[in-house]
Amino acid sequence: MKMIASILLRGFTSARGLVASNYSSCVGTKAVSAECSSREIPIARDYFYVGGQYVYESAYSSSIYSDQIYVEKLSPPQGASQSSPLLFVNAGVPSGAAWLNTPDGRQGWASYFVEQGYLVYIVDITSVGRSSQDEKAIYPMKIASTVEITENDYTAPELIVPYPQAVNHTQWPGNGTKGDPYFDAFMAAMIPLTSNSTAQELSMKLAGCTLLSMIGEPTYIVSHSAGATYPLLMSDRCPDLIKGSINLEPGNTPFQNLVGNSTVSAVGRSSARACGLSATLLGYDPPITNCSQLETIVIGSDTPGNRSCYMQTSPARQLPNIAKVPYVALTGAASPHITYDHCTIDYLNQAGVATDWIKLGDIGIEGNGHFLYLEKNSLEIAAVVDRWIREH
Repeated sequence: MKMIASILLRGFTSARGLVASNYSSCVGTKAVSAECSSREIPIARDYFYVGGQYVYESAYSSSIYSDQIYVEKLSPPQGASQSSPLLFVNAGVPSGAAWLNTPDGRQGWASYFVEQGYLVYIVDITSVGRSSQDEKAIYPMKIASTVEITENDYTAPELIVPYPQAVNHTQWPGNGTKGDPYFDAFMAAMIPLTSNSTAQELSMKLAGCTLLSMIGEPTYIVSHSAGATYPLLMSDRCPDLIKGSINLEPGNTPFQNLVGNSTVSAVGRSSARACGLSATLLGYDPPITNCSQLETIVIGSDTPGNRSCYMQTSPARQLPNIAKVPYVALTGAASPHITYDHCTIDYLNQAGVATDWIKLGDIGIEGNGHFLYLEKNSLEIAAVVDRWIREH
C-alpha cells in the first residue's frame, strides 16, 4: 500500500525517548511528560502496511486482510546521501519501536543511521505490535518475557553469573532489576507475540520480500536476536534484493534454544528450529521436503562458557541462495550469546555461507549483554555496523 501519512518528528513520542533539564523527573516512563524534551533528530516519517492478502472468514461470511506488516519509513529531511537503505527487524520482544529510542532516553539507532544519511525502514514482525494480529484467535499469544528472564539473561546477568562471562556485564543503564526506572520502561515494552512460529515465518518471508521489492534498491537488513531468522528467510527467497545481512546476537541457534544457564538444567537447552536455522523449509541443496531429512551430530564439549552445537552430518547440505548475501554477526563480550553464537556461524559455514563474526570484545568494546543496541555504548556499536556497511 502507498503512503498513508507523512509528518516531521523530533523523534518517536515514546516515554523512553525523552529527557529534560530536570533529569530526575524525566527517567523511564516519567519522560512522557510534556515538560521533557527529546534527544532524537528531526526525521521525515511515513508509515505503510505491506504484504498480506485477503482471507475469507466463515464466521463473518466475509474476508479480512491478513499477514501484512507495519512499516515505518524514516528519511533524512534533506534526503538520503547513502545509496543503500537499511531495514531493521526485531525479534518481537520488544517490537520494532525499540530501534527508535533507548530505555534511558538516549538517541536510538534509527536516529543515528538517519543522521549518517541512510533511509531507514522499521517493521513490526507479523503478529507483533501493529502488524497483523488475526491469528491470535486460533493460536494463543505467548508471553514475551518474565522479570526473571529479563534480569538474568538481558539486563543483569552479573548478579547471578549463570555463565563465566557474565561477571563482565557493565553496559546496561541503571541496575537492570525490577523497580529501576530504566528496567521498568524496558519491561513495559515486552509485548506478547504469536505462539505459531511456522505461520509467522511464512508470512514474514512473503511480506519481507514484498517490502524489499517495493523499496526498489538493494537493502541491508539489520536484525536482533530471534529476528535473525527473517533475514535468512528473505535471503533464501529474494537474495538479489538484499545487499547484506547484519545480525546482532542471532537468536536462531541451529536446532536448539540455549540460554546462559546450567547445562544440566532443562531450562538451559531445548529443541527448536527443526530445519536448522528456521522452523520452516529452507532451500537446501540437495533439497529436502521435510525437516526430519536433516541429519545432525553434536559437536564440542558442553560447558557454561562454551556450549556444544548441533551440526549437519557430512556431507552437509548447502544453502546456495543464502550464500549469495554477505552475512555478519555481532556478539557482546558479556552476553550469553558469547557462549554459543559460534554454533550459528559454524553451521552457516558448513552450509557454504561465508560469514563475518565480530566479537565486540576482540575490537575493544567490552561489557555488553544481549540487548547491546540499547546499552550505554550503543552508538559505539552502531558505528561498527556503519563501518561494516561502508566496507561492503
